[in-house]
Order: sequence, then C-alpha cells, then structure tokens
Amino acid sequence: MKTMTRLALPVATLGIAGLAGLALTMPANAAAASTTYKATLKPVSLNTPSGAASGNLTLTLNGGQATVSETVSGLADTLPTDTKTLASLGIPAAFAGKPFPHVQHIHINGMDQCPTSSADTNGDGVISTVEGQPAYGKIGTTLSLKGATDASTATDVTVAPGGASFTYKRTFTVNSATLSAIHNNKAVIVVHGLNPATAPKASLTTANSLGVTLPGASKKLALIGTAPALCGVLQASQMSSTPVGSSPTGGGSTAGIEDEALLGLGGGLILAAGGVFLARRRLGQQN
Repeated sequence: MKTMTRLALPVATLGIAGLAGLALTMPANAAAASTTYKATLKPVSLNTPSGAASGNLTLTLNGGQATVSETVSGLADTLPTDTKTLASLGIPAAFAGKPFPHVQHIHINGMDQCPTSSADTNGDGVISTVEGQPAYGKIGTTLSLKGATDASTATDVTVAPGGASFTYKRTFTVNSATLSAIHNNKAVIVVHGLNPATAPKASLTTANSLGVTLPGASKKLALIGTAPALCGVLQASQMSSTPVGSSPTGGGSTAGIEDEALLGLGGGLILAAGGVFLARRRLGQQN
C-alpha cells in the first residue's frame, strides 16, 4: 500500500502542477473588469426650457480610476461684451465675449434625483444650487478640465468647459466618497450656468447662493452663473462589467474565460485521476 501511495502522489502532483500552469497562462484581463455608468442630462425645471439643451455622460471605472466622456449642447454660448452688463452680473470685464463657463460636478448622497420646480423654496422662479442640493446632494467631484477634481475647484470658471456645446473627456482618480456614492447609486451629474436668453429674470438680478465672487469683480456673481442648467442621475449601464482589453462581443461577458478555466480544471483533474489509476494498475500487475 505504501508503494502505491508513493507512485500515485507524484503523478497526481503533475496534474495539480498542470492546473497551476494553466492558471499562470490565463489572460490577465480575466480578473480585471471595468464598470460603466451613464447619465442622460436634461433641463432643470424652471432654469432651462424643456428641449432647449441636452447632454450625455459616460463614466467608466477601473478600480479608483474614472474616465468621463461627455457631450453637451444648447447651453449659454458666450458672455456679453458690454462691460456694464458684465458688471451688473458680477463678471469681470476680462471675461467679455469669452465662452460662457459651465462648472460641472458629480453631486453625491442626496435623494439621487434631479430637482423639480418644487425645489424653488423662495418662489423667485429659479432653482439655485443650494435649493437643488436636497435632490442631488453635495459636490463630490468637480469635472474640471485640468488640475484638482475635488470641491476646491467647484466654482473655478478658469478650469470649466464653456460654450453652448462642448465635448469633455478626462481620466482621473476618484476620491473615496464619490467612488462609494457611484457604487451605491447615489451620484448625480449637474452642469451649471444658465442661458441669459432663456433664464428666469431673478437669475440676472439675484446674487448666487454660494457666495461666489469672481476675481476682479466688484460684486457677487449673479445666480445665472451658478444655478443648475442640466442634470442627470448616474446609473450603471446594462453592459457595465467588461474585462479590460476584451472584445465587446457578447456584452463583454467573462463566460468564455470561465468556461476555458472550467475545462482546464476538469482536464487537470482527469489527468490526475488517470495517473492514480495507472499507478494502481501497474502495482497490481507487479504483485
């Protein structure tokens, strides 16, 4: 019996070693997967007329790295050129005629929705950033063009995309609070800055609710510069889990890889079992 055991173990070990070799040769992308989230950006009630502006945003997570791709159209285009008009809005003359800046953020941990007209608690006909916060939550990440992406750049118009239409794409490290909110479906995309041609009158004469004063301005920025224009809830895509580097065919499923692994496992076990059987047979013949 001891002789049989000595013969069987090395052969069985070869089968297990084969399994280890198979594991080492499996594609690295079998374990690494990305998750995709999407948001359809729609006009915020009262602030932007229905159908006047729209946008789409896709966010793909690879661990703590986020790649954001976005297209927006129908927003405020350029800032006024008249310095008196600019001054009345709390905008420095240096911004005259430049693309209208649209600061945008991933808001987190609110009610996971975009504000409705009922958010206008003071009844002035416009929803301010603060009035919208119960619906979409606080700022988790700033979708800036460069530099920091935390709340420190939340109102920095120098790193915000601008113009009536723009395309935004950037890859950055997501902070833990935003990452958790995205995973728990507690994230909302908000694009700020109203179109003067269609914005509520109060947004032109009322100071912003955040107390923002632009560098070089003599008064606080008007509500038109910070009020939410577009909003969309960030939701996991139906094709959200895709092995990194794999073909999108079949929705990025890992089924093929799993099947190969199972086949390899089964083959390895069969080889091991066969080795034990042969060892026993030879021993029996010798006896």
